[in-house]
Amino acid sequence: MPAISRLRAHEGLAFLSYGFRPFFLLAALQAGLTILVWIGFVTGRIAVPTAFAPVDWHVHEMLFGFQAAAIGGFLLTAIPNWTGRLPVRGAPLLGLVLAWIAGRLAVAFSARIGWDLALALDMAFLILLAAACVREIVAGRNWRNLGVVVLLGLIGAANLAFHLEAHFTGEAAYARRGAIAAILVLVSLIGGRIIPSFTRNWLAPSGLGRLPVPFGAFDKAVLGATVLTCLVWVAAPASAVSGGLLALCAGLHLARLMRWAGDRTWRNPLLVILHVSYLFVPLGFGLGAAASLGWVLPGAGLHAWTAGAFGTLTLAVMSRASLGHTGRPLKAGALTQACYVLVVLGSLARVASALNLGPPALLDVAGLAWSLGFLVFAAAYWPVLTGPRAAQKVPSGPAGCSVPAAR
Repeated sequence: MPAISRLRAHEGLAFLSYGFRPFFLLAALQAGLTILVWIGFVTGRIAVPTAFAPVDWHVHEMLFGFQAAAIGGFLLTAIPNWTGRLPVRGAPLLGLVLAWIAGRLAVAFSARIGWDLALALDMAFLILLAAACVREIVAGRNWRNLGVVVLLGLIGAANLAFHLEAHFTGEAAYARRGAIAAILVLVSLIGGRIIPSFTRNWLAPSGLGRLPVPFGAFDKAVLGATVLTCLVWVAAPASAVSGGLLALCAGLHLARLMRWAGDRTWRNPLLVILHVSYLFVPLGFGLGAAASLGWVLPGAGLHAWTAGAFGTLTLAVMSRASLGHTGRPLKAGALTQACYVLVVLGSLARVASALNLGPPALLDVAGLAWSLGFLVFAAAYWPVLTGPRAAQKVPSGPAGCSVPAAR
């Protein structure tokens, strides 16, 4: 089906015309506000009536609140490009939004409503999102991209395990690592498609200089090594085998990033931030290897992945997709660049804090900078995400920031 037929006029609210609109805005608000609440929660200034331990609540809401919303917005935007079908919008999209909100409230008040009801309400969003993605991919006969839904299913399974482990043992240690591992594999997969693709599309017209190496056998080998490493790390993070595999993956992902010609993108902030975000992936693997040897605390590598890779790549994708899919030029303005700087600096400060490279106040500085980056994004992109398209230009895959379909 031609792209133009997929984008025929939506008669309802613009906010509900495409999945990226509500979910990118919700993801940004969740990221910024949750960190502020967390700072107050962990210091005793704010009480959250959740059945989770404070650390588990923080981790859960960043992974299954913030990241789940961002992933939902991304998939609901990418899948129509893969299948040629109309996007999920209107009442079905509103249902998904309400399910996500219900999950956030249920987790926050789980000590009052009961952990089992909170589990059911929290699981509803990921189940409904997976069902919507499967329906669209199957209806569009786009079988090659069902693998992304498998990863979404693993994230949902990790959420279920998180609730069960936290309730029955008091701490969701294994489920916490399992969720991070599932999202890390997804980031490695999606990043490996969009970063070289968008970089090539921008560099190719000049006809000069080297271009990114497209997704190929090396990338598949890196993804295979990543999956194996994540499985071992989830089960035994401090083992010698885990440490060796983490070190290997650090080198592989760094080599992968160097193949994408990131040094040639310095004039385009929308591309620079993609390459910077992926740099946190090998950094996390390297710090994880050091942690397995007892050289550093595990939190350094974890935050390189979560605050750095997940947070920064999410912000990069949300800004690019919001501009491209609303008919605006793919240019990062001053506020967008400020968001990038705040989140990157916040991520680096959080890693440095975990490495004990600064005063205790560095932790608060990291949280405030990271939070402010997403809140500035929410404010700056509010009219973009809630208002009409700026033009009737039909977005292509690169312009709209949808991941290229699997080959």
